[in-house]
Amino acid sequence: MRMRFTAAVIGASILGAGAVGAEPTLSYSKNMYGLPGGLIDMPTAEVAPDGELSTTLSHFGGTTKTTLTFQLLPRLTGAFRYSALKNYRPGRFGPTPYPNSSYYDRSFDLKYQVLKEGTYRPAVAIGMRDFIGTGLYSAEYVVATKSIGSRLRVTGGVGWGRMGSFNSFATTGTRPGIGIIGAGGNLRTDRWFKGPMSAFGGVSYQVNDRLSFKAEYSTDNYSEERGAIVGGPVQDAGANMFTRKSPWNFGADYKISPRIALGASYMYGSTFGLKLTLATDLKGAAVPGGSEAAPLPVAVRPRNSASDLGWTDLPGKPAMVQSDVANALAKEGIMLEGMKLDGRSVRVVMRNTRYDIESQAVGRTARALTRNLPASVEEFTVVQTYQGMPTGAVTLKRSDVEALENAPAHDILQRAVFSSGAGAWDGVAPVDGAYPRLSWSLGPYGKLGVFDPDNPVKLDVGLKLSADYHFAPGWVVSGAASVKLTGNLDAAPSGRSGAGVGTLPAVRSDGRLYAAGNDPKIEHLTIAKYGRLGPDWYTRVTVGYLESMYAGASGEVLWKPASSRLAFGAELNYVRPREYSMGLGLKTRHSFITDPATGITSYAGLIPEWNGHVSAYYDFGNGFHGEMNVGRYLAGDWGATVAVDREFNNGWRVGAYVTKTNVSAAAFGEGSFDKGIRITIPLSSSIGSATRKKNKIVLQSLSRNGGARLNVNGRLYEAVRDAHHPEMAKTWGRFWR
Repeated sequence: MRMRFTAAVIGASILGAGAVGAEPTLSYSKNMYGLPGGLIDMPTAEVAPDGELSTTLSHFGGTTKTTLTFQLLPRLTGAFRYSALKNYRPGRFGPTPYPNSSYYDRSFDLKYQVLKEGTYRPAVAIGMRDFIGTGLYSAEYVVATKSIGSRLRVTGGVGWGRMGSFNSFATTGTRPGIGIIGAGGNLRTDRWFKGPMSAFGGVSYQVNDRLSFKAEYSTDNYSEERGAIVGGPVQDAGANMFTRKSPWNFGADYKISPRIALGASYMYGSTFGLKLTLATDLKGAAVPGGSEAAPLPVAVRPRNSASDLGWTDLPGKPAMVQSDVANALAKEGIMLEGMKLDGRSVRVVMRNTRYDIESQAVGRTARALTRNLPASVEEFTVVQTYQGMPTGAVTLKRSDVEALENAPAHDILQRAVFSSGAGAWDGVAPVDGAYPRLSWSLGPYGKLGVFDPDNPVKLDVGLKLSADYHFAPGWVVSGAASVKLTGNLDAAPSGRSGAGVGTLPAVRSDGRLYAAGNDPKIEHLTIAKYGRLGPDWYTRVTVGYLESMYAGASGEVLWKPASSRLAFGAELNYVRPREYSMGLGLKTRHSFITDPATGITSYAGLIPEWNGHVSAYYDFGNGFHGEMNVGRYLAGDWGATVAVDREFNNGWRVGAYVTKTNVSAAAFGEGSFDKGIRITIPLSSSIGSATRKKNKIVLQSLSRNGGARLNVNGRLYEAVRDAHHPEMAKTWGRFWR
């Protein structure tokens, strides 16, 4: 029966649609593993809309999975999964059972749609599940999906690993074992597409825009969860998480809204499953802003008035014009820091406090200048700054601004001239009130810790006071102090994580000790100088308590031409570890490591004083951005970090990074090497009005000592790039908003 069903599904996938026009193989549904597709536990060849970011929470048979899924490219899907297995006994993965508690597992997936669906051809995808994790869910597959009409889709495929663990029909050699859970993190290429292979399949039917039904034949035997290990000893009955009576699964999905979907299923003839999916289309989301006040119209000069220079002879006129410009910009959330005005041109040094789209801030500044400058001033140069350091400049002809207000934004982009803004302060005195100035804030904070084997989610909440004192352009004293009200970030590990924290000096693994207690803590306290060495060169020097765990000095230089997609930088740091109380004291550089499993403490050497990197940054276009940092890390290990981000015009960023250094997997500890996912969320997309505030989230598989960098504020590249042509051109449509 199994072979007849699979043959029928594959045959329908290849031949069945015949003359019927094929629908695009997009899926807004997710399976229990969080991947796009219309089935339940098995994969399909369907993909999500390009740029969709989703979170799926699913539960069945004692296992809860939380999956973050991102459609990296129109045909490439990536996923990170965190699973909790209740009362799971690791079996061959390790000797320690978890009765009346949960084992937590991390896994990464990739799926690529090799062929798009055609009139006679199915969509075909190849995928790998848990290809860089512990291997608990390890599987590979090739799958085809075909639409029959506009509502019915059929899927057939072949799987290895877990997907080849039930009723296999052939083998592609010997599949090596996984080993002990806890090491993880390595690419086990010797296992890919090896071992027994089985045929799976299923159908889905879209009743209407909200409701769909599905049925599938699953080839996952769930040997680990049921204690029936293939090729190994069977666990006792108490190890069974659920009973697998049948390979057939049946389910339904209901779409509550474009962003929320629920699913229910009856699985393996014995248990029910539930799932919830929250999705956001980052590519289709609107560019932030829109509810802020509309800009004032451009003021067009009377004919022949541009030749009138009589105002230049009027005493006090330049100061009056400067005051008018400052007041007009302040209403737009833009602070005038300096201005140089003559009969034909103006240079405005401004600080954008409101708009996270720099082109919008430049556009509003240009509008304000048309309304407040004498008619003879034809050339506008708008200089953007970071901490008083010029980061970039846009030069516009006033006549172009007047003529093109109602034309497409691309037209004035073609007339704009971009430069680095070097020398912007030459001959310019800061306006009254720009320097010195003090800014501060007091509010609640939250610190999140994830993936601890005992407490998968830890959280501290409290109050934080932050302040910045700018006493001259490029100079800033910055500090932050906090008081924890409640939380558990300082909870001690129990040693359930098998591979431990490694043997490197404890530069990050003792982070929980800095979270202990409820006394006030100094988060950072620094003095920094930002400056320019030339047209394409930027510098930063920061001294003080640089972050929660380290004090010292940090220096950085960046080369970034205003019209280039490429940048290079170098950073050198001298650091000493701070006391755990996060006061003003420093502690010894001698480092000790405590094995959480045995409680034995051993000497791990000195924490190095010097670390640093050389860096390269490149904008690949189409929203993709790459970064590479090569150098010495906090623990003294040498290596490189490679990061790739996909960036959207609305400010969202989703990316991943990998760090490999010259330490072994054993020396690194659990996870084998540092890696993670990073997401930047612009708050303007949530509140519906312009703001520069963003929420940055970094999901690390674990915090270990290898590949750890200093967390110093104000690194140059992110401070500079938004004011340059490659970045501003992406969002230039906001210039007239």
